[in-house]
Amino acid sequence: MAEGFGRRAAFALAAAPLTARAQERFPDRPVRLIVPFPPGGPVDAAARIVAQALAPLLGQQVVVENRSGAGGSVGIDAVAKAAPDGLTLALGSTGAVAVNVSLIPSLPYDPRRDLLPVGMVSGVPSLLVVRPGLPVRDMAGLLALVRQQPGKLTFASTGPGGTPHLASELLKLRAGLDIVHVAYRGAAPAITALLGNEVDMAFLDLSVLLPHVRDGALRALALAAAARAPALPEVPTVAEAGIAGVEVENWYAVMAPARIPAERLAVLSSALRDALAQPETAARFTAQGARVIGGTPAEAGAFIAAEIDRWGEVVRRADIKPD
Repeated sequence: MAEGFGRRAAFALAAAPLTARAQERFPDRPVRLIVPFPPGGPVDAAARIVAQALAPLLGQQVVVENRSGAGGSVGIDAVAKAAPDGLTLALGSTGAVAVNVSLIPSLPYDPRRDLLPVGMVSGVPSLLVVRPGLPVRDMAGLLALVRQQPGKLTFASTGPGGTPHLASELLKLRAGLDIVHVAYRGAAPAITALLGNEVDMAFLDLSVLLPHVRDGALRALALAAAARAPALPEVPTVAEAGIAGVEVENWYAVMAPARIPAERLAVLSSALRDALAQPETAARFTAQGARVIGGTPAEAGAFIAAEIDRWGEVVRRADIKPD
């Protein structure tokens, strides 16, 4: 699976002379960065940080355009079918690029065939929180309660196949738990349900949960990451709480049509890495609880291919169906 992304990306960079990367100018037209989700969400926020930092480096305006629908597949498909001139890009996410391949049988694009990563942007780990009225203080207490009441406790998600759903299903698989899924249409209604004690727990992006955890409205139990988050250093990882293999990050990557010329890909990739290296850009992501990833197209391709395989296994084992 990694071959589709990795070899094409590595060849594209190797084929582009350094002078072409430095000297090629974009056409005198704005670059469209398509966000496959509605305005105001975490993907949209990340895209606007990228657009602002990227525009002066490309010498062109970078316009964020929201095209939502079908779990992000509408916007990603628009880029997959766009002219491969580097003027139409997407900010892909875990769900839209890696999960939908296994989740949606009639997906109109194959990211391994129809898209090429310009580079990774950032990642936001998933945080497990519980409602205010649930009588548990840590992960051990939650696991004990779930095992005492199999099939009784509930977890909220932002919809079938979304990162919060997958994170919870992965926890269930790794720990052998029986928890009932309750789907909501987005993070905001899921959080409202948690605050109102309508559901018991949820894995959601750290960035959207931070205000509620800091003011004590929700209780954070564990972070689905390899290391603790600087924003919540007191919260252990899921592995530290005794369950291995539950690392879930909602990542973002800039994607281009697969037939983009090697020289144009090299220019875009170089500009993206420079944009992410700027201290003010990194600071804006850090403020949202995210980490900057960066890297080359080949590195992004290998990572995304592995994510497609990993989440495909979870979708199959948990028998997740699209909404």
